[in-house]
Formats: sequence, C-alpha cells, structure tokens
Amino acid sequence: MASPVSAMDYQLVPQAVAKDTYAFVGLVEDFTPGNGGNIVNTGFVVTDRGVIVIDTGPSLRYGKQMRTAISRVTDKPVVQVYNTHLHPDHFLGNQAFKDVSILALEKTIAGIRAHGDRFADNLYHLVDGWMQGTQPQVPSGVVIPGTWEFGGHKFRFIERAGHTDADLLIFDETTGVLFAGDAVFNGRAPTTPHADLDSWVETLESLSNVPFDVLIPGHGPVVTTRDSIQQTKHYVEWLQATFRKAANEGVDMAELMFYEPPREFQTLPVLRSEFQRSVSHLYPSFEASAIPLAQPR
Repeated sequence: MASPVSAMDYQLVPQAVAKDTYAFVGLVEDFTPGNGGNIVNTGFVVTDRGVIVIDTGPSLRYGKQMRTAISRVTDKPVVQVYNTHLHPDHFLGNQAFKDVSILALEKTIAGIRAHGDRFADNLYHLVDGWMQGTQPQVPSGVVIPGTWEFGGHKFRFIERAGHTDADLLIFDETTGVLFAGDAVFNGRAPTTPHADLDSWVETLESLSNVPFDVLIPGHGPVVTTRDSIQQTKHYVEWLQATFRKAANEGVDMAELMFYEPPREFQTLPVLRSEFQRSVSHLYPSFEASAIPLAQPR
C-alpha cells in the first residue's frame, strides 16, 4: 500500500510474472494525496540487450523510484520506454527516462503534446506534493505496429482504440505476457474520459486472437485467464446499453447519475465515482443522437 504523503515513497516492489518480466501493481483506488497516484500498473522486461519499460507512472517521483527498483533487479540499462496511451498515470514519469528513447503511437504523442500540461495540472490538484517537479515529457518516437525481435524476445506491437483514440498493447511472444494497458481493467471500474465504446468492444473481442499466458491490465491484479477481458467487455457493453436506453427515454443526466448498477459490478472498487464520471463524459453524445432531427416544414 502507498506510504503516507510525508514519506513520498511509492514503495514500488516488482512482481515477477514470467521469466525476466515484472509488473508494478498499483492500488485499485481513485487518485488521492494518500496514494500519490499509485493506482496504475507499469512494468519492464529484462532482455539480453537491456531493459524495456512499459509505462512510467503518474509523476517524476514515481519514474525515478521505478528506475531505482529496476536497478535492484538488474544492472542492465534501460534502453527503451513505451507509453501505452495518453492518460497521465501512464506517462508522467517519462522525465525520469528522458535519456532513452520513449515511444508511443502517433495519436498518443499528439494527445500528450496537446493536453499534457492540463493533465499534469489536474494531478497536482489531486495528489499534491507527490507531483513536485513533474512536467510532461512527450515521447520522442513513433511505435510502428508489428513484430520486433530484440534481446532474445519477440515483441508484437498491437495498435487498437476504444479506451482512447490510440491504445498500444504489447505482447511478448517469447514469454506469453500481454501488457494490455487500459484496454483491460481487472477488478476495478474502468475509466472513460476519452472512450469510444464501440471501438473498445471491438478491441476486447480482438484479444481472442492473442494467445497470452499472463495478462497485465492497466489497473488491477495480474491474471492468467481471460476473465478480466470479459469483465471489461461486459461493463463497457452495459454502459452503452444503459446510456442508449436512458437517452431514448428522455432520462436527464442528474437522474442517470443515481442509477443502480447490476449486481455483477457492485463489488468493483470506485464503481460509483467512475460511473458518474462516465455519465458526465459520455452521456451527452447519447442524448444528442436520441434527439430526432427537425423535419422541414
């Protein structure tokens, strides 16, 4: 669990999930000054030619502590960093790795460039002093989807969308580990500030073609089954159906905020707050599509 604010220590402990492959598993909470934003999963792979890092966490402090934790596992240098998407808890630690190549999908880079300052300001308000010195570090290179053999590993870079307009999933075919980013949540209500629900469902369905042995979700415990993919898919489909039905029935946003979720989701942490944020993010577009077009006289 995260330390008190006074300690400013994320207490990052690498969890071995496969040979030479590790995850830092965050809390299933909202951002608070108590957790410093350590609600995200990041990870790294130790290859014969150096360390590959996947996502860098919510702050410069996290990135530095992540790098220190990696050095306790291996003396090999970090040689490359990947940001899976544009949300701040996944890239605001980039400053700690600015001496190496940081790569992301083209739309992710554009989003970080356009909105990075605003994202950082928001986290300053949410987690306070943990963010000291943190500024957005825009990735320096574009990920090309496809396979890449490096240091005894064969990585497959998968470009999808849905959680955001550009979601990078990284499948290490050598170890069977899939870094799914926020395309998949496990045991936590998904976040939706930039979501396209149709595309997200398509992305989750496409994962049936990825023969992983271990899945590292963007949030929640590491898993070896496909249950978290189905859970995320069911939740996204429920949001979609609920918002469409409510809009067609003329339900206003204030009333929808207090809808009761189905029993299968009621044990998910931060369900109420994430559902209400989803209403705010997504429902206006459902309302707009439900308004009949004016007929010419």
